[in-house]
This record gives sequence, structure tokens and C-alpha cells, in this order.
Amino acid sequence: MEQGEDTFENVQIPAAPGDIDFVLLTHAHIDHSGLLPLLFAGGFKGEIHSTTATANLCSVMLRDSAHIQEFEAEWRNRKAQRRGEDNYEPLYTMDDAIGAIELFVPHEYETPVDVAEGIQIYFCDAGHLLGSSSIIIKLTENGETRTVVFSGDIGNKNQPLIREPNYIESADYVIMESTYGNRVHERPTDYVIALTSVLQTTFDRGGSVIIPSFAVGRTQEMLYFLRQIKHDNLVSGHDGFPVYVDSPLANEATDIFMNNRESCYDEEALSFVRRGINPISFEGLIRTVSSDDSRAINDDPRPKVIISASGMCEAGRIKHHLKHNLWKPENTVLFVGYQASNTLGRSIVEGAKKVKLFGETVKVAAEIKVLPGVSGHADVNGLTEWAKAITGVKKYFINHGEATSAESFANRLREEFGFEAYAPYSGAEFDILTGEITIDAAPKPIPKKEHQSNISVCYSDLLSASNRLAQLIKLSDGRANADMRKLTEAINKLCDEWEI
Repeated sequence: MEQGEDTFENVQIPAAPGDIDFVLLTHAHIDHSGLLPLLFAGGFKGEIHSTTATANLCSVMLRDSAHIQEFEAEWRNRKAQRRGEDNYEPLYTMDDAIGAIELFVPHEYETPVDVAEGIQIYFCDAGHLLGSSSIIIKLTENGETRTVVFSGDIGNKNQPLIREPNYIESADYVIMESTYGNRVHERPTDYVIALTSVLQTTFDRGGSVIIPSFAVGRTQEMLYFLRQIKHDNLVSGHDGFPVYVDSPLANEATDIFMNNRESCYDEEALSFVRRGINPISFEGLIRTVSSDDSRAINDDPRPKVIISASGMCEAGRIKHHLKHNLWKPENTVLFVGYQASNTLGRSIVEGAKKVKLFGETVKVAAEIKVLPGVSGHADVNGLTEWAKAITGVKKYFINHGEATSAESFANRLREEFGFEAYAPYSGAEFDILTGEITIDAAPKPIPKKEHQSNISVCYSDLLSASNRLAQLIKLSDGRANADMRKLTEAINKLCDEWEI
């Protein structure tokens, strides 16, 4: 699945899904795994090779993704029926997700596996997410062998819970990501101190802290920090404050974290486990599953922490908690992850005074705080360090980043270290045996749809209409109350119809 806006066309896989023998998956994040059910729906019946933890996470994340696909289709179709439009088909169904999940073949780290004649793979910890991996692929053909490393997403250092990324000794070719290929992370926040301050201030004024959080990864990190805060009694005057995790996916993922602790946790987290301490659980932690339990959280009058998905407030139970808590000035809404453009979370962070939730306008009166998290991605310095550690590389292929980021990182490898580096666009082809680029694809911008051809003219007309409306409202002072109420109702009805 594409993450962010689609800018360039992606070529189709050069084989029918049913002709593909197997898939190698680096980790469970949906921008990497999310189209596997679609591949299954198209006829793929081969094996999906991943680490054990990745297979475990995908078993819940792909089901969750399918549920979202089906729910969105149902919602769109209700609107389509009212408008007399064609039905919307989900990208894939729950049956497709279950079918893909059944194809997973789990492996342990650092264990060579022969997946086909002349093809051996090896999973190396990438330190990005529980179970994330770089994949070393040894290919042998006609007596000649080449080693290709696929980086997956390379993790940042000093993250809680999971290990740091492993370095790889040697390879002929490296295909690596460039998410932060032109950026350096800010100095990490001391999370325990910063989070304690937010909790203390909010609880002292009688409020609760609502945390929109990504269900897999960031939620477990927050529990890790909260356990330490509670253990060290860092929040005074509010002993035993409850912490609610209100996300079925987050709760399932938390169990998977614990079940894979021996293979994925770092030494600090394992030191707790060896002393009989669950590093992501504590007294006062309440994990809700049912909708009734979720609704009951907001009836609890105590100062509390509510962690709920989605992390950008676009879907899920967090929207209900915002509806109940966003308008109360004693509360704090704490953002602990990236907020993409055009999301509800981004709007709140950027200072929206009012937001729309379930068709109702809600005032933003709660305190809005942002805690920059420990990023799950290596920055440009971390990527460079990882790339430099591999010896014998004939060429680096830079991908998985915006075009400017990928090209910037490729330039850095070329100019600062003299490496052969290439940032290909979709459709490029390279012959590993001969070492030649056989197709040097050019970027193909996604064309605008036909109905968008006059978008600038239409938008200009819309702005003109909005100016007329603003003038009408300005001149309405002194009109009869009945007329102003009628105009207000008409504007609100228009906004509701267009989901503003």
C-alpha cells in the first residue's frame, strides 16, 4: 500500500499472482503487508516468508485492515444508494485476509532457509518494529552466486523494548530504504520526564490525558514508559491512576509483544522479564475489548489516561473519546506520533478551534500537547552508518522514500563515500548476473482524472460563492431573528451534507 499521496505510477507486477512462487516480507506494517490479501484474491497461493513475530502481528493486522475495508465500503454504499450512485467495492474482504494469513511460513532470526533451488534467505533484525527484518538473499544460477540484501525499514537507535538494528557484513547488491534519507532527527525527548509533567499538570486540575496512538509499536512504548512512571511514583497525589488501552488491535498486539519477548526484546526489557516483571503491564492497566466497556470509560470520573487508536484520529474508538473529552478545558489531548496532512489529528495539532465528530461540531477546549517520540526509523545518519557497514557492495539501490529523499541519499552515498548508488523509479530493471541496468525507467506522474480537468476554474467559482456567503452573513446583523436562524440552519445543513 502506498503511504501518503500517490505521485508516480507504479508498474504492475510482471507476473500473474497465481504464477508467483513466494513472497518475502520484512515486517508487518500495513504499507508493506497490506496488499497481501489483494494478491491472494488475485490467485496467489504460494508461501509468505517472514519472522515469527511478523507472522503473528499480520494475523491480527490484516484482519483489522480487512475490517476497515469492509466497513468503509458499507459506509460509502449507504451514501451511494441515497445518491443513486454505483456501489463501492472494498479493496479486499475478510476472507481474502484470512486466506493470506494461512499462507505465512514463520522463521527465526539468523537461520538460513532454502526457499527454492538456488535461493537461500536469512532474516536479520532491522530494529524497526517487533519482528522487523532485513533479508539477505543468496541467489545461485549456473554455478555463480550473488548476495542481495533487502533492508526493509531500518530502525532508530535507543528505542524502548526492541533491539537496535543489526549490521550486515557483506553483499553484492543492497536495496535499502530512504524514509529519512535527507533529514536528521531532533534530539530525543526524555519521555519519562516529559510524560510525567503532562500527567501531573492534567491530573492536578482534575482532567484526564487522552492519547491517540498507533496500535502496534507506539502503544506498547507508551505502556513501557507508564510502567516506569508508576513504579517510581513520579506522579504525586494521584496514586493508582487508571490507564485504559481502548483498542482491540492494540490489545492483541500487546499480547504478541509479550509472546515474542525472547526473540525481539532488548536487554533492558528482557531484564524485567527475567525478574518476573512484565515491562508493558502494571497495576491500574485496564484493557477494554467490547464496545460497552469502551463507552463506560468516559463515565469514570477519576483522572485517567486513555490510549486509543487510530494514531491520527481518522477512525476507531479515539474519535468517541475526543467527542467526550475534547471540549473540556481540564483535559489534555497528547499526540505522540506523526500526524499526516489532511487528518483530524493534524488539524487539532495545528490549532483548530472546532472539529466535526460524528456529524456534531465539538469545541477544542482541552490542552493540546505534542511529545516528539523516539522515531521508529533511522535518520540519514543512521542510514549512512548502516550502509557503510556492508563491505563488497557493487551497487546500492535506494527506494522507499519520497523521490527527493531517495535521490538525496543516493547522492550522499556517491559524493561522500564514492559508492555506486542508484535511486530507480518503478519499472526499472537490473540484471544481477551482468551488473547492468537493462531498463532505466523515468517517473510517470499519475494523470489527473477527466472530471478534474477544470478543477482550477471550479475552485475559483467556489471561492467566489464563499465570498458572497461571507458578505451575506456580514450584512445579516439586524435582520429578524427568525431569518438569521433560517440562514444558520441552511448553512449547517449544507456543511453536514458535504461533511465539513
